[in-house]
Amino acid sequence: MSTRTINNTQEFSWKRFFLQWEWMLVALIIIIFLINSSISPYFLNYLSISDATMTFLDKAFIVFPMVMIMIMREIDISVGSTVALSSVVMASLYNAGLPMVLAIGACLLVGALCGFFNGFLLVKYRQLSAVIVTLSTMILYRGIAYMILEDQSAGEFPTWFSFFGWGYIGSVPFILVLFVVMAIGAVLLLQKTVFGRRVYAIGSNPTASRFSGVKVDKIKLIVFTLAGLMAAITAIFLTSRMGSTRPNVANMYELDVIAMVALGGISTAGGKGKMLGAILAVFVIGYLQYGLGLINIPAQMLLIIIGVLLIASVTVTNLRVKGKLQKKKSKKKVKKAS
Repeated sequence: MSTRTINNTQEFSWKRFFLQWEWMLVALIIIIFLINSSISPYFLNYLSISDATMTFLDKAFIVFPMVMIMIMREIDISVGSTVALSSVVMASLYNAGLPMVLAIGACLLVGALCGFFNGFLLVKYRQLSAVIVTLSTMILYRGIAYMILEDQSAGEFPTWFSFFGWGYIGSVPFILVLFVVMAIGAVLLLQKTVFGRRVYAIGSNPTASRFSGVKVDKIKLIVFTLAGLMAAITAIFLTSRMGSTRPNVANMYELDVIAMVALGGISTAGGKGKMLGAILAVFVIGYLQYGLGLINIPAQMLLIIIGVLLIASVTVTNLRVKGKLQKKKSKKKVKKAS
């Protein structure tokens, strides 16, 4: 009796490897460095690059959970308001006499609770859209921040607190060190663990995942809570860098984060994309903004460029998906003909 073996591993292809969207982002970073360094002699100054990196990396922590949220076919547009509320609570508690360490702990707790509440609503009321739920909580969280501080600012933090926003470990910014460590953890979590595979499964087919025994609701709750926690970490770095806070901080952060994730090649249809692509997109947008700022290009021009890049990334992603589907159909036709 003959035995049949099924090979479930795809044969390695250099062409397929180098045509990945992540390589396109690497090429974009190289092009940005080449063009900006030729236009401005100050672009490659190490201290200037370090300072610029610290100014855009604070919001990049939210990218990690946002990748998982979008892979699951969901969205969270309340993260900017979560940053504001977490920051306001931290500053208000410290100014009221609470030790700074406990105020930071309260900031993290508030952020996690905001994310948990988003996830709870989506799990409890499955018929509700994530856009509507997080739009509502975006207004709610920002409104609470305004109720606490009204139109005032809060600050006067201890001197050591500024280390989070402006500190260095050796010659490397502390925020960059922490971001790299978390980025490695996020890549491993999404690409190498059972949890990550289930996130992809939910995005590909949530109904089939539920019937297959995947705890869809639990995973959604964890991911949205993680989004709130990362927003609180962003609040700590942002507040430390500014030295004070107001209820209107982190305005439009949610759009910046979603733009980074979309540019990273994460499919809006769910189930596709890699964490590495979103991480690279953070540096594409960040250094693009830094370079344009050095040569006094208006902020509106940056929005146009990012918009063009997003359209290109979505178009390329859709073309690749259509190409794969056409190949599968042609293979099926060949098999039927034979």
